[in-house]
Formats: sequence, C-alpha cells, structure tokens
Amino acid sequence: MGQPTVLVVDDELFFRKLFSDHLAEEGYRIEVFENGEDAILCLQQGKVDLLLTDLVMPGMSGLDLLRIARALPNPPEVILVTGHASLESAIQALKNGARDYLVKPFNPEELKHLVRNCLEQRRLLGENEDLKAQIQLYQTGQTLSSLIDLERLIPQALEVLLRELGGGFGCGFTVKTDSDPVTTTVKGIGRQRAEQLVELVVPKMKVAAGLCQPNGKLKKLLPTVGVKPDRLWLLPLGNSDELKGGLIICDASAEFAVRAASQDLRYLCDQIELGFENACRYQDAQDLMYTDDLTGLFNHRYMQVAMSQEIRRSQRYGLQFSLIFLDLDKFKLINDTHGHLVGSAALQEVGVLLRRCVRDVDTLFRFGGDEFGALLVETDGRTARIVAERIRKTIDEHVFLTDQGLSCRLTATAGFATYPTDALEKENLLNLADRAMYVGKGQRNVICGVEEIPEK
Repeated sequence: MGQPTVLVVDDELFFRKLFSDHLAEEGYRIEVFENGEDAILCLQQGKVDLLLTDLVMPGMSGLDLLRIARALPNPPEVILVTGHASLESAIQALKNGARDYLVKPFNPEELKHLVRNCLEQRRLLGENEDLKAQIQLYQTGQTLSSLIDLERLIPQALEVLLRELGGGFGCGFTVKTDSDPVTTTVKGIGRQRAEQLVELVVPKMKVAAGLCQPNGKLKKLLPTVGVKPDRLWLLPLGNSDELKGGLIICDASAEFAVRAASQDLRYLCDQIELGFENACRYQDAQDLMYTDDLTGLFNHRYMQVAMSQEIRRSQRYGLQFSLIFLDLDKFKLINDTHGHLVGSAALQEVGVLLRRCVRDVDTLFRFGGDEFGALLVETDGRTARIVAERIRKTIDEHVFLTDQGLSCRLTATAGFATYPTDALEKENLLNLADRAMYVGKGQRNVICGVEEIPEK
C-alpha cells in the first residue's frame, strides 16, 4: 500500500489548515476542499483512502457527502466531524456508514489516532481480497441490520442482493395488516410491471427463513408477467405468523442457486431480516411517540421535527410552506354539557374532517385539547388562506355527534403564517401563526393571516 490519501472537507479555513498540518506530520497525502460539491470529483476518481468531513456545511452536508462516498465502488473510510457533541449526531453518522466521528474542538492526538486506526483497518483489508470481500459483506450486513428506516433499508437490501448475484432486476414491498401490499422500490423493471408482480406473488408467498424459490402454483402464474420461474428468488420479511414485506429478485443467473446456499449470502439475508424487524419495531415506537392517541393525527412533538425538516427542504430548493393553527370555538360547552367521552368523539370527527381538507403530502397535528395544526408543503400565503377557509367552512357546516344520537355544531378559528415570507426561523413562524389565530378569536369562526395582526 502506497502513501495513503486523506480528503479533508471543511468550510472553515482554520480547520482545513489544522487538519492538513496535523495529518501531514503523519506522512499522508492531503487533498483539501471547502465544500462537498467540489470534493465529489476527487472521490469519484477512486484514489481516496479516508474522507474527513465536517457534518454541517453550507450546501451539501457531511451526511450527504458520506452517503455519496459510501455508494462508490471501494468506498473510502469516513470520519465525520461535528461541533455539536450529541448522541443523535453520532448515531446518525454511524448509521450511515461512518467509521467514526470527531467532536470539535479536538485533541490533535485523538485525530491522529482515529485516522491511523481507520487507515490501518483499510490496509489490512487490502492485503487479502478474499478476506476483504468477506469483511465488506459482513460490514454491509451490519449496516443493513442497523438501518431503522424502512424507506432506506428495502432499496439498499435489494441493491446489495442484486449486486451479489451479478445482475438481474427486482422490487421490494411492504404489507400492512388488512391492506394491499405496497411496492416501495423497483430496480431494473418498470413500476407497473413490478406492481403486477407483487400483486401476483404476495398472496402465494409464505414466511420462511432466507431466500427461497416460488412454489408450484406460483410457478405456473409467473410467465403471465414475463418472469422465468426458475430464475426468480424471494426473500420474505416478517415473522413466523405474518408477512410484513419482502424482496423479489428476477432473472438471477443459473449459478445463483449455488451462491444462495452459501454461508456468506445466508448471513447477509439474516442481517436484512434482522434490520427489517428492527425497523418495524422502530416504526411502531415512532408511531406511538409521535401520534396523538385520540385522533390518530401527529402530535406537537412531531410537529417540531416536521417543521425543521421542511425548513431545510425549503432552504435547499427555494420553496415556501405554510403553517395553520386551528382552535375550536367554545368547545368546552360540549364537554360541560355532554361529558368528556362525547367531547373526545367530537375531536375524533374533527380529525376526520381535517384529513378531507388537505393533501396526502400535508401533515396534520393535534397539540392537545381542542387545538390543531396543519403544515402545508410548497404552499404560499394565498393558497394557505384558501385551505384555512376550506377547513373553517367544513367544520362550520358539519353536524357533529350524530352517531351518539346528538346534533351538535362547532366552529373554528384559524391563523396562518408562511415560510419564508413571514418568518425565517421556526419559533418565529410558530409564534406568528399562533398570534394570528388569537387575533381571530376576538371574533371567532374566522381565519387570519400575519398581515391581520395589529401593529404594536
């Protein structure tokens, strides 16, 4: 192994120089860039042994650069550097394939030690290609088993399996109780054909450990969707009682049958199954953590997460989004007159009405009590006013609690604010939407925008 190459990416000149000076003392060849966009070309040339990148940078973040680097053939080792020492940032870095992370300000000896360890592991891998392949497969399996996001796990697992068999095409799907299977990812096949394949395969698919081939009944049906039965492999995902997802691999080579029985591939499938189980548990926990038990809408905790994500997306793509706050007028009268159980039923009806008033891409919240919210993506102030009026009118015209033999009416007051037109910070946007709503509470059953807030 020749002189190792370390690629340093940091938007601050001070740290670029600091990294370069300390690592040059160790005899490494140093390449330095101030942003991720410029560093990509160097990475793609495949001559980088270690990527040392700051986590937070203008434009492309360190995590974005990490994902690009890890997707390359023979990817470099990656150390992410952060100025914010938190468990969350460390987990995020390691989850995405970083070898380690470093917290600013750092001890120079700690930096050298981390880099030395990463490069030593890389050197050992390079000394034996067979061992390297096995270790890389092990690392891939470990990465897949640690992914707790189904939207990332299934595509990556499919990609890995197709790579291991040296070609072919396939798709992945999830299944929820009492719902049709959903095709979540496709590779090398049109979505319509993939959906036909999933629709055909899933009813005949049994939960089994590891890769398996279709049974007799399914074999007879597969030619109708242009698939050769003897070259199709299935990886069911779930548990012994219930199928919750799976991968379908088509056009596998004849040699894949031997490969499928190998210990390496069995291990890889075990890790995919483990990752899927963990992701399902995590999703269930997230649903409990972020969901309002009564209405099924998201809660205030998730609103904070969603707004932060939407602000980052809007900043990156130059988009707008709007936030609506909604308060039911004199809702306490229903609780006082009919009791809290009846009041809860009315709140559930409000949740149903709100879902009818917004798009699937929008996010609805219940803050608690009789206060609700809606985050409208890619929505300017004019459109937000239209949506808020639709919600107000829908509630105003609805007859509540007919299932309980009652006939109750409710009204709502709404306030809205738009990013970045009205505010550039999350807390300011929340405050403006809240203030606009309380301006409307003076009259009730109206909607108010930021421009209607009285000047102090």
